[in-house]
Amino acid sequence: MKWREYPGDVLPVWVAEMDVLTPEPVAEALVGAVRRGDTGYPFGDGYAEALGDFAVRRWGWDGVVAARTAVVPDVMLGVVEMLKLVTGPGDPVVVNSPVYPPFYDFVAHMDRQVVEAPLGADGRIDFGVMEAVFRGIAGRGRRGAFLLCNPHNPTGVVHTREELERVAELAAEFGVRVVADEIHAPLVAAGEKFTPYLSVAGGQDGLALMSASKGWNLAGLKAALAIAGPDSAADLARMPEEVGHGASHLGVIAHVAALREAGDWLDALLAGLDENRALLGRLLAEHLPEVGWRSGPGTYLQWLDCRGLGLGDDPAQAFLERGRVAVNSGIPFGTGGAGHVRINIATSPDILTEAVERMASAVG
Repeated sequence: MKWREYPGDVLPVWVAEMDVLTPEPVAEALVGAVRRGDTGYPFGDGYAEALGDFAVRRWGWDGVVAARTAVVPDVMLGVVEMLKLVTGPGDPVVVNSPVYPPFYDFVAHMDRQVVEAPLGADGRIDFGVMEAVFRGIAGRGRRGAFLLCNPHNPTGVVHTREELERVAELAAEFGVRVVADEIHAPLVAAGEKFTPYLSVAGGQDGLALMSASKGWNLAGLKAALAIAGPDSAADLARMPEEVGHGASHLGVIAHVAALREAGDWLDALLAGLDENRALLGRLLAEHLPEVGWRSGPGTYLQWLDCRGLGLGDDPAQAFLERGRVAVNSGIPFGTGGAGHVRINIATSPDILTEAVERMASAVG
């Protein structure tokens, strides 16, 4: 998709795919399964056990308990199913804009009301705004949910434990259930610490979705895991068994191999992303000094404030038409997105350099 959506003269640094080769342990697991004829339906707790072991090694968290998990087709379809468990038609679902556009699309399609609690000027959760939004939901007597993006897409912010504990406090005070999309959890830079929402004080009645798809570039091999906190196990148990039938058996095999055997590959990837973040900073300073940018240590996506370039609310269009480089328009990310673009730095230094140079050529 990344390389085929646009004409051949357009350089793509947009959708969340990485320009990397599949980890060898993953490739071997897939080839072995196909040669054995192991191409049937997924079964068992292998995904939960692999993710549980990974969580202990990487985050010191032992909260992935197989009995409180369920395999789902992918994270967003898992989000939909989790929201169905804790809200009803017409109920509000809070998001921190600007945020991943499918949050709006999927929530609206399932007949829930999207309510924005915009991030602060520093790109982090604004708890004054959050409290006011949660209070308004409670005042209307509706069941509400907060769809947390952790780490945050598109800003790359990695929420601190203290921030997540404050989320849990507000959720408990106003009766809002938290569903955490943690698909980018493995993609946190050295020196930063990812904190699973379900691990924080007060987060035990939350629900979370995790997957190996982003960390190891396996989006085409569909699978994810829904995880319940200790106090929400009964909610997850109400999810129809048929939901799990949508996951790919080969996807589960690939994800398990990644989690268990491709840790070194992930470490090398994270080192390369660190180098590309630093490179992006140098390139922007040289070619686009008017662009505002905070280095986001989570994900491989970076959020650029292009309002100083005079390209209007949708600079991505100018970059595409004049520079022949494809980035994501900020507008679909909701309030705070106008005048911004999202760029994918999970590529080679040469491609990243050319992308920024092409963006610069579109200005003026």
